[in-house]
Formats: sequence, C-alpha cells, structure tokens
Amino acid sequence: MKQEYIISAYSENHIGLLNRITIIFTRRKVNIESITASVSAIEGISKLTIVVNDEKEKVVNITKQIEKQVEVLKAFYHTNDEMIFQEIALYKVPTQALMETNQLEKLIRQHNARILEITPEYTVIEKTGHKEETQELFNGLVEYGVLQFIRSGRVAITRSPIEKLSEFLKERDALLEKIESRGKLRSARK
Repeated sequence: MKQEYIISAYSENHIGLLNRITIIFTRRKVNIESITASVSAIEGISKLTIVVNDEKEKVVNITKQIEKQVEVLKAFYHTNDEMIFQEIALYKVPTQALMETNQLEKLIRQHNARILEITPEYTVIEKTGHKEETQELFNGLVEYGVLQFIRSGRVAITRSPIEKLSEFLKERDALLEKIESRGKLRSARK
C-alpha cells in the first residue's frame, strides 16, 4: 500500500551527490514529491529531506541504496506521524485587489499568512504550513488574480528528543575506538 514517507539523508557536502541520489529514485521509477537540502545541527553535515509516496518495501530499499553512496553517513525513513514538518509558500497578487476590498485581507488573516511586501503593482504574501494549507490559500487567492506562486520543499525534524544521526555517530565512534585500541594491543604484543 502506498503511503507518504520522509527520507532524511546525512552527508558531507559533496558535488554531484544530489544527482546520484536522484538517479536512485529514477531507476526505481519513484517520483520525488519534494526535496530540500540544508545544514544540520551537526557541524559540517548536510541534510537532505526527500518526500516520496510509495510502498514501504520500495522506500526501505531506496534508503539502503542511498546509504551505499560513499559520502552519505546515514539515511533514515519516517512516516509523517513520526515527523514535524512544514513548507513555505509565496504568493504574488495585484495590490489593487488588496485595496479594492477587505476580503483579501480577511483571507490572509484567516489562513495565518502574512504580507511580506507591498508595491504599487503587487503584494507578496507568505504562508507556512502543510501542503494542503498552502494550497487552500492559493485556491482562495485565485479569484484575486495570482500573478506568481511558489511552494518550497518540505523541511522536517523527528519527534524523537534526540537526533538519530547523533546516536549513530556515537555508536560508530565507540566501535572505531574499540577497533583502534585492539590494534594497539596487538601491536604491543608483537
């Protein structure tokens, strides 16, 4: 059964990595609904947030394939219930529509949006929320003449109090330390 999943991939910032990751989806005929890249809470580590709508088995396999990329430290997949997420949308409407009626201002308030800029020609509105919420505002603005519209990719964090990558790195570092100390012990014995 298809379901929406959020894949988080952590890596150092390398040229060409995004291209290689998107090829993984293309080869498996899985459409990427949204993709964002950002710095993470860990210095020097970037985070890719990829939203897909597919079967769990495919998502698990894709996550494993992403982890096989040399530059990727770790990748995780989550359901929407396991994450807190938002998108941002910008709308450009004619300023004249704002001046002619207070209905547009009411609509903006009703959707907890805000006005970013007003010029004589256009007004830019910003809305943060889930895709359905930003789409609902777009649908309401259509009658006023939307000149431009853009919605960002999803940004998401886990509901878990700790970052799974931090746990992974601690475990990896402890294992490396253990291996290193065994190596020193063997060298001392020789």
